[in-house]
Amino acid sequence: MANSNWAKVDLAKVPCMKTAAPGPKSKELHQRCTKYFKGLSGQVKLFPVTFESGYGCTLTDADGNTYLDFSSGIYVTTLGHCHPKVTEAVQKYAGKLMNCHDFTTEIKTRLVEKLASILPGDLEGFQFYDCGTAAVEAGQRVLRAASGRNEMISCFNDFHGKTYGAVSLGQIRSPVYGRVRAPGMHMVPRPDAYHPVWTHADGSIDTGKYIEFYHEYIQKSTVGDVAGFVVEPIQGWAGSIMPPDDFFPKLRKYCDDHKLLLMADEVLTSWARTGKWLCMEHWNVVPDVVSIGKGFGNGFPVTCVAVRKPFMETFESISASSSYGGNPMACAAALASTEVIEQENLLERATHLGELALRRMEKMKSEHPIVGDVRAKGCLMGIELVKDRQSKAPFDEAGKRVYQKAFQKGLAWIPAGHILRMSPPVVMDDEALIKGLDMIDEAIGETEKELV
Repeated sequence: MANSNWAKVDLAKVPCMKTAAPGPKSKELHQRCTKYFKGLSGQVKLFPVTFESGYGCTLTDADGNTYLDFSSGIYVTTLGHCHPKVTEAVQKYAGKLMNCHDFTTEIKTRLVEKLASILPGDLEGFQFYDCGTAAVEAGQRVLRAASGRNEMISCFNDFHGKTYGAVSLGQIRSPVYGRVRAPGMHMVPRPDAYHPVWTHADGSIDTGKYIEFYHEYIQKSTVGDVAGFVVEPIQGWAGSIMPPDDFFPKLRKYCDDHKLLLMADEVLTSWARTGKWLCMEHWNVVPDVVSIGKGFGNGFPVTCVAVRKPFMETFESISASSSYGGNPMACAAALASTEVIEQENLLERATHLGELALRRMEKMKSEHPIVGDVRAKGCLMGIELVKDRQSKAPFDEAGKRVYQKAFQKGLAWIPAGHILRMSPPVVMDDEALIKGLDMIDEAIGETEKELV
């Protein structure tokens, strides 16, 4: 299925915990660094390890402990750490041409031609950036320019970035953003099969009711100046929340019927992680605007905004260029990553791993009362921990302990409160995937004994 033997994990040697983690060298370096470096993520605060190297599907810390990687650097190193072809491509341009602003280069030309050939529909206009937030902000400017309108609608529990415009599409929880959402930003509920707002009589989720609510909301709670919707195909920060299969086709139709644009924020979901180039392809939906990031350059900071052909010229009116976007090293990393996905059949590989993981997680759910729900689409997975299955009350303390226990066993991964998030590299072999899930299973069992 895949030709990624370079990343095969020797499970006799991985994980290999030489010291109790975090070990003494990790702690010493972490203390030195955080004397000056502030604003760490929740996952680092819960497990302040100091990493030294990574290769394939493994990470090694400063004390020589080697971990199985179920994080991919927070959804970034989709092809594993230091993929030889990506490394070679970046090294080539690091020694040839690092930056020439937005002038044309051969490597940029080859990348945009490749993108136009593989993306669905008429997504044929591109600009490049250096982070997901910048791509989302540029996408917002495209929506305004293309529609001539200003207001935007996103969904509860969305995450779109950390600058004011991007934050205003999500949940603001800090006064540093001005205590108020940016003008014209609105949020609505979206279908969540495990926590539905509207259901049919048989208990199944009623996506039509959500669309009806959107229409009423637009009529009564906006000033009638809505450019369109900005949505995550799968909500990542919220805990790998998957939509019902009929939701995005219905939302696409609603936008078309009411002359609204649809932007998919695929910074987290795109570039092979879910088994498609774009996650929206699972539902045969072509957005008008797409932000692409994270695994696009397999660790190199490169992101993209793609727009449909009718809206390409809007880039001319939004001051689209950036200092680092589309530099030769970035384009080389993105093109090499794309070619590796094609050459190693990694779309199919991601799909297979997701199916394998879901079967193993369903077994966990049948054996552990605190596991309320499990989900996976390709190598984007989640396990929701609850105090009991009737109330579905979040079990945050269990989530914290399971995360720490599995990390101590040698699994590097992602917490999200009571929802455990997993994003292993798509080059991982079956045995390594099952080993990582077994470690989570053990950690859940130990946590149940302590808390239930």
